[in-house]
Amino acid sequence: MHSTRTHLYSLRPGFTLGLGVLSFVLFLILLVTGVLLMVYYVPSVEHAYGSVKDISEVVAGGRYIRNMHRWAAHGMVVVVLLHLLRVLYTSAYTRTRRVNWLVGITLLCMTILFSFSGYLLPWDQLAFWAVTIGSNIFASTREVTDLIAITPFFDPGGFARRLLLGGDSVGQDALIRFYLLHTVILPISTIVLVGVHFWRIRKSDGLAIPSGADDLVLRAQGITEPLAIEQAKLRREHTVLSWPTTLWAEGAILLAALAVLMFFAILVDAPLLAPADISMPENPAKSPWYFLGVQELVSYSAFTGGILVPFLLLLSALAVPFVDTEEKGTGVWFGGQQGKRVVALSAVVGSILAIGIIAMAISIGWQWTRNAPAVTALIVNPGSILAASYGLWSWIVFRSTSSTKMSVFALASSCLMGGIIITILGIWLRGPNWEFVW
Repeated sequence: MHSTRTHLYSLRPGFTLGLGVLSFVLFLILLVTGVLLMVYYVPSVEHAYGSVKDISEVVAGGRYIRNMHRWAAHGMVVVVLLHLLRVLYTSAYTRTRRVNWLVGITLLCMTILFSFSGYLLPWDQLAFWAVTIGSNIFASTREVTDLIAITPFFDPGGFARRLLLGGDSVGQDALIRFYLLHTVILPISTIVLVGVHFWRIRKSDGLAIPSGADDLVLRAQGITEPLAIEQAKLRREHTVLSWPTTLWAEGAILLAALAVLMFFAILVDAPLLAPADISMPENPAKSPWYFLGVQELVSYSAFTGGILVPFLLLLSALAVPFVDTEEKGTGVWFGGQQGKRVVALSAVVGSILAIGIIAMAISIGWQWTRNAPAVTALIVNPGSILAASYGLWSWIVFRSTSSTKMSVFALASSCLMGGIIITILGIWLRGPNWEFVW
């Protein structure tokens, strides 16, 4: 995985934060604990809940292993997202790294799908209704096809939902499909893509570092004379042997992650509610936390919140290395001082817009759309207004800085803050019947 020598700049804790290694460590933990859980788990509607309950209460160490698996899965979603943001904010996606950026986006999507596919397996009330709500998001295109009266002939949303569930509702077919996805298809696909990811890093000569990283590292060692710096470069003093230095650093991250996860698994149990019961819906029925921002937007418009906004977000992420081709600032957090100011200001703007638009929708209600043409309600809603506002802000930053990099940072930072605020709203501030609670 590593070349013979590693640049010292790459080993700075504040540069990568160890997020890439931590993501891989969590994946390995999930593989090991997942295999152990498979020994006792039974993927059937009749026995799934009982087998999970036995794992938690009867099998020696079962509860502990299940806790580790559960929290590692949630942790991996967060860490992979943070790793992607680290790559974004250090501009480590230019030139030869474009392909790896696309691989990284794919791995993030697979990580979320990994977690979502495992959500149903306990077959309790939390799992059943979370997956029911989450799968309904896939059918959000029906708002458009119903509007133009073609749903009986062309229903891509319904097809996607049936493909995922194996039918029109969550049942045995859905459980076995989720189990197959979670234990076979996604693990194999992820292992292959992680291998490609590592290979592309190696092909790009390691991590993206600033152009003057050699001098920075040597000056930090006290070598300041120009001639001495050149001689030190010839002796490769700005690098270290990957074995043992780099592997020791990665081993330290592995042990730290294990320690934190094991401690957390002792303190906090993975939830297990009553067995799934279709006749007793949860109120509010909430999707997994990483879909709650989408669920909030879906409450205003199914198509805009469930399809349009996620699609635009994904398309924007995929376009990043092709839109921003500036080499300046590569390997530097936020590309320098200007980037820090843009990111900070964009975070504030994104937060204000999200809070303002959602607060308006909650306080005065979004009821005017009932008296408006259906197509108007489809196009003009909090989700579409928020997306358009963030796009406009990114354009304003580009016009004022003449920098595609700053425009990318502005869009990413505003969307990130908006996503966080809307997700928090869905987690803690939505009660029965999806009413706002304070």
